[in-house]
Amino acid sequence: MMFVDSHCHLSFPELSGDIDAVVERMAAARVTAALNVCVTLEEFPRVLALAKRFPNIVCSVGVHPDYPAGDAQEGAPLQEPDVDTLVRLAAEPKVVAIGETGLDYYRLKEPLDWQRERFRTHIRAARRCGKPLIVHTRAAATDTLRLMREEGAAEAGGVMHCFTETWEVAQAALDLGFFISFSGIVTFKSATELQEVATKVPLDRLLIETDSPYLAPVPYRGRPNEPSYVPHVAAKIATLRGVLQDEIARASSNNFSRLFKYI
Repeated sequence: MMFVDSHCHLSFPELSGDIDAVVERMAAARVTAALNVCVTLEEFPRVLALAKRFPNIVCSVGVHPDYPAGDAQEGAPLQEPDVDTLVRLAAEPKVVAIGETGLDYYRLKEPLDWQRERFRTHIRAARRCGKPLIVHTRAAATDTLRLMREEGAAEAGGVMHCFTETWEVAQAALDLGFFISFSGIVTFKSATELQEVATKVPLDRLLIETDSPYLAPVPYRGRPNEPSYVPHVAAKIATLRGVLQDEIARASSNNFSRLFKYI
C-alpha cells in the first residue's frame, strides 16, 4: 500500500528546518511522493530547490490569494505574477502545476479585484503551458467557479485542493473536469457535511493531501502536520465509503499520476 501527498508546504519553516527527517518519515509511512506547493514567487526558488534535491518531490509555481498585492514579502513588495513569468518558471521539469491560486474572501474583504485578476492570470498561464491548476477557494465558491468558467479553466484541468465546500460545488468542479482533494479536515468530528461529500466524489477523481504544516488529521490534531500523516486521511475516507484503505491509496495515487503526469 502506497500513498501520495498531493499538497504540502515543505518550504515553510515548520518543515524545512527538519526536511531530511520529514522525508525519512514519509518513506517510513509509505508516502512515495509529495507535491510541494508554492505560495509566492519569492518562495519559488526554495520550493524548486527541494524538488530538485529529492527525486520523489515535485512542485508548483504560483501566488496564493491570501497575499495582497503590494504586501511586503522578504523585505520587498510582493512580486505580482504575470502570465509570461508563470509560464517561464513552469517550464522547469519538476514543476507539475500552476498555483496555489484561487479566491479567499474569508480573511480579506472587498475590494478584491486584484485577487480575481490574479486568479485569471494563473488560469491563463495554466492554459498556455498545459499544466493543471491547484485551486484554493474559501468563502468564495460562486466567484471561483464563475472565473473558472469564464477563463476556460477546464482546458487546463486541475484540483480543488483542501476541499471544504458543499456537494453542489464539488459537482460543479467535477463538471469542469477538476479533481477534488481532501485534507485532514475530513477526519474532524465536526466535518459531517464534508464527510458526506467524500462518499460521493467518484473514485477516479479523488485526491488526498495534508496541506502541511497545517490541518493535522486525527489523531495528530494540534500538532504540526507533515506528509507522513496523509495515510490517516485515506483511512478516514475508506471508512466513510466502506472500502479498504488500500483502495483509496491506490486510486488517489493513480489519480495524482494522471493529473500531474508524474510517474
